[in-house]
Amino acid sequence: MSPISLLLIFVAAIVAMEGFAYVMHRWVMHGPGWFLHASHHRPRTGFWEANDLYFVIFAMPSILLLAGGVRWGWGHWATAMGAGIAAYGAIYLGFHDIIVHRRLKHRYVARSRYMKRIVQAHRLHHAVETKEGTVSFGFLVAPHPAELKRQLADKGRVGIRPAKGLEDAAVKG
Repeated sequence: MSPISLLLIFVAAIVAMEGFAYVMHRWVMHGPGWFLHASHHRPRTGFWEANDLYFVIFAMPSILLLAGGVRWGWGHWATAMGAGIAAYGAIYLGFHDIIVHRRLKHRYVARSRYMKRIVQAHRLHHAVETKEGTVSFGFLVAPHPAELKRQLADKGRVGIRPAKGLEDAAVKG
């Protein structure tokens, strides 16, 4: 295969992974896989959470394709596809776990319109602590925050966590 073809496969794998991630997040993690993902919608008590197993599960196809392309003679296409899936995983790790959830300390502040939009969309996703009523399931592509706020309002604010500092307001009032 030509280097251009391999590059196209690599890029196509990254793009396809956003669609795959949306589907898995929307219908698996917020469906039958909630037993793992629920830990991600609660305050973390340590460095690891049950939801981290999804990172391992989603790495398997990449590992298999890379091994197939490099060691088992499947062809360079498999290496390019496995590398694209791994690249998406690295982008996801950087955006989701490091930038949004700050699992590693940093001073980065989103300044571009794009980064502000996806960070806010992800935070609106986490405003809901139940598997129902959630909005915005993508990671790199997200609706405008105003649209997400409208969707949350239309859902009757089902499962929305209390604002910080107001957790005890219902008890006091």
